Amino acid sequence: MDSRVQIQVAEFDVASIYQEVREESAGQAGAIVTFVGLVRDRNEIAGDGAAVDTLTLEHYPGMTERSIAVILEQAQSRWPVPWIRVVHRVGELTPSEQIVLVMVGSAHREAAFAAAEFIMDYLKTDAVLWKRERTGLGQTWLKSTAQDAVRAEKWRQPGS
Repeated sequence: MDSRVQIQVAEFDVASIYQEVREESAGQAGAIVTFVGLVRDRNEIAGDGAAVDTLTLEHYPGMTERSIAVILEQAQSRWPVPWIRVVHRVGELTPSEQIVLVMVGSAHREAAFAAAEFIMDYLKTDAVLWKRERTGLGQTWLKSTAQDAVRAEKWRQPGS
């Protein structure tokens, strides 16, 4: 099984990562599911709807990668998804910039879709990352929402 985590400041190229997974799967993958998260232009978490100027992501090198690797290990123990890539950006980002890439390759689409959703749900709640949003109203540290917790909790239910 091949899973990789990259934490970086630089923009990522979805097409090149897709091509890498496609070549590594050497015809064994019947599906490659890709999710790209972007910086929103409005503050929806605080509920004030303020225009977002920047979103700054901070991490603890080594600890962040390990926390994400644990999520990928859990996904691979639940579904036959031999190829996983997660790229998460850190630093100061502006609206419409890419934040995160989750790419999952599997022989079948059902496993790839489920694993990608699982990974994203747990990235929101369990990855060691800190997010600070700046709007015209000031700066706010963001936390996982109650909805994020509910989405992660659903994977703990039998049959999920």
